Amino acid sequence: MGDGLRTIRIVTSDEVLLNSTSAAAQNLEGWEFGGAATVDELREGAGAPGDVILLDVTAGPENAYESCRRLTGTSRARIFIVGNDDLGVGGAIASFCGASKVIPKPISASALREALAGADPRPALQVSERGAGTEHALPESLLGDLMSGSTQPILRALVDPETGLFNYEFLTFKLDEEFKRARRFGTPLSCVMLGFEGQASEDVLRQLAGAFLETSRDTDVLGRFDESSFLFFLPNTGPDGATVMAERIKAIANERGLKDIIGDPLEISAGIAFYPHVDVSKREALFSRARDAFFEAREAGAGLVTAN
Repeated sequence: MGDGLRTIRIVTSDEVLLNSTSAAAQNLEGWEFGGAATVDELREGAGAPGDVILLDVTAGPENAYESCRRLTGTSRARIFIVGNDDLGVGGAIASFCGASKVIPKPISASALREALAGADPRPALQVSERGAGTEHALPESLLGDLMSGSTQPILRALVDPETGLFNYEFLTFKLDEEFKRARRFGTPLSCVMLGFEGQASEDVLRQLAGAFLETSRDTDVLGRFDESSFLFFLPNTGPDGATVMAERIKAIANERGLKDIIGDPLEISAGIAFYPHVDVSKREALFSRARDAFFEAREAGAGLVTAN
């Protein structure tokens, strides 16, 4: 494609959808329709920054959400899921898989224009470099929920009920995704483990989670690791930025007088690791260095340690 136009490609076996998308794209200034493609073709390098890939949820044989996850690691194009209004997946699930949003069928020029205007010119998630290490596939039960349109089981599968943050299982998934993204595109990534001694009530946990959200960006991944510790992945953030966030959280906890279950002040400790680093070549190393730094900080008594 040429003439400085951005390109829209679609993965579908539905001739009606293919034709309607072609007609819709012709009415968009600055865009051209590149026709149908397969996921494998797109993984070979199609999709320049600013281009768009549309994934028909019924295209098969692979689940469209899994296809989306694979493409987000190899293409700089924005990705949209195309599905019926009754799918009920919403923007949160599309973002989980790396897409910008869901566009309902049939695609009209106005719907396509609105979607393209409302999305970031870069993909929401430029994630995993497939073929390197163990892939973390989406669970079959989650894929079933995505296809059936049931969102509540999905949310329960991803979220810690006491804090509203992501749970341990999702953190494991995101560690793999975020590390591969940072390695592939040469961007910094910080991993922060933060926590306190003892136990805290659900109300205090929610207040603490609120402090996390106040000090974070939309792109940060915030989750609960275990009963009294949390794990954050901060894309495009070096150790200095991670330190500022951790110190602000500690200050908020002190300002609000957060206490543990027996009434003692909640003393926050934090450990920080970052990539790129000479000793971090795998995601496991990033996590283990953050964890070791956290243990060191806790031993020092509500400290903050950055792995050297």
